[in-house]
Amino acid sequence: MGGICSRKRDQQVDEDDFHRGVSGRYGRSVSTKWLGAKSLRSKANYPSLMDLCINKMRQDFHKYDSFSVLPRDISQQIFNELVDSHCLTETSLEAFRDCALQDILLGEYIGVHDGWMDVISSQGLSLLSVDISGSHVTDNGLRFLKDCSNLQSLTLNYCDQFSEHGLKHISGLSNLTSLSIRRSSTVNPDGMRAFSNLVNLVKLDLERCSEIHGGFVHLKGLKKLESLNIGCCKCVTDSDMKSISGLTNLKELLVSNSSITDIGIACLRGLEKLTTLNIEGCNITAACLEPISALASLACLNLNRCGLSDDGFEKISGLKSLKRLSLAFNRITDACLVHLKGLTSLEYLNLDSCKIGDEGLANLTGLALLKSLVLSDTEVRNSGLRYISGLHKLEDLNLSFTSVTDNGLKRLSRLTHLKSLNLDARQITDDGLANLTSLSGLVALDLFGASISDAGTSYLRSFKNLQSLEICGGALTDAGVKNIREIISLTQLNLSQNCSLTDKTLELISGMTALRSLNVSNSRITNEGLRYLKPLKNLRTLTLESCKVTAAEIKKLQSADLPNLISFRPE
Repeated sequence: MGGICSRKRDQQVDEDDFHRGVSGRYGRSVSTKWLGAKSLRSKANYPSLMDLCINKMRQDFHKYDSFSVLPRDISQQIFNELVDSHCLTETSLEAFRDCALQDILLGEYIGVHDGWMDVISSQGLSLLSVDISGSHVTDNGLRFLKDCSNLQSLTLNYCDQFSEHGLKHISGLSNLTSLSIRRSSTVNPDGMRAFSNLVNLVKLDLERCSEIHGGFVHLKGLKKLESLNIGCCKCVTDSDMKSISGLTNLKELLVSNSSITDIGIACLRGLEKLTTLNIEGCNITAACLEPISALASLACLNLNRCGLSDDGFEKISGLKSLKRLSLAFNRITDACLVHLKGLTSLEYLNLDSCKIGDEGLANLTGLALLKSLVLSDTEVRNSGLRYISGLHKLEDLNLSFTSVTDNGLKRLSRLTHLKSLNLDARQITDDGLANLTSLSGLVALDLFGASISDAGTSYLRSFKNLQSLEICGGALTDAGVKNIREIISLTQLNLSQNCSLTDKTLELISGMTALRSLNVSNSRITNEGLRYLKPLKNLRTLTLESCKVTAAEIKKLQSADLPNLISFRPE
């Protein structure tokens, strides 16, 4: 689950290969004059007057009985600040009654229950987006939403206190365009009757709902539905696919790890607008590739973990619009890659744990638009990299758990657009790192398990734009960290399993104020060293497991000096 925050109206947490875009944070609730203030602030290194006012009001919010006299955009920002800082309570929420807020986004916020819903519903026709994921809201709480008829987005993920009777209260919200109720055993075929009235629904997310089999007949009238996520629902079968087949506007269908077979996939032939199909982990055979080949608009196809072999892949060679293809953890070999030659629009290809060798990569040389290539745990060796070296638009390359050595890395020097490189292989040493110094555009480098020593870290100074660095299980000491501290652009640093690191390491990185995530687990760091982390005000995640530190001392540090720290271990 995501962090505790007031989240964007249409933001969702993705658990598969396919990513969606998001809109601006406050949607329609920010006026242009305050947007102008923010624009000025971005060009200068000081807070705007608006920022100072919002911050002051957040600090003194307990002095105010009501914010309803303020302009809506200001009260909205105060509300969001209280949520972000974990200061909002049932009592302080009362000050926002009748404020005409547009976004009440309390996903995974601790303590939300029915008592909060009266104030939430008091926003009335202004309310456009509500997220109370992970709350204890019951049927009684959901009934308050009936008066918010302009609601466009409702998120009830991980809520298990309401029943199918509670869902009837949202059946009148005909302006809803997005509804998400992930991992809920209370959503059943009877409860899904409420969805039949949501005629403007565009996105419906029922991922991990275990009792929805047979309820899809109630979706037949949702002609505007474009996105349906029913992934990880083992109860979903071929008959449910038949009910879905009439939703001809569907563009995105995620039905991974369900019980559908080739018969269910055949029901999708008429979905001519479908651009994204995720059937990872389903019990299908090569026969399903023929109906898939008829989906001419398909741009994203996920066939991971389907037990497929090389048979039938000639069928999908005609999917010229395909941009993302995931074939990981199947039994495919180099023979399958022959059929990928014509997929010249591909930008992402995942072959993780397939039986792919060096010669098979020769079939990828024509994929000039390829930006991301996953070859982890394949049979690729040094010689295969000569075929990759010509893919000049490649930005993300994963070679973890392959037989690539230091000498093979020389072939990567031509990949000048490379931003992320995963080399967690024990045969990579300091010499291999030296071969990468020409890749100055790298923003992420993963060297998990590589034999990098203190001397090797000197090469890291070449990567001026690096934002994420992992050197786990290496032979680093405090001396090697001296070179790392010069990479002030880092936002994520993982030095776990370097057992010789001491409190000196925390002192050395104390100037890396951009850090948001730090992991120095399995080291010799103690409570005494925690004081060096005080300057890292942007730190949100801190992991110091198997160190000589206690949760109590980290909590003290969090309370006094690290206001943005929301996750730490030990906890």
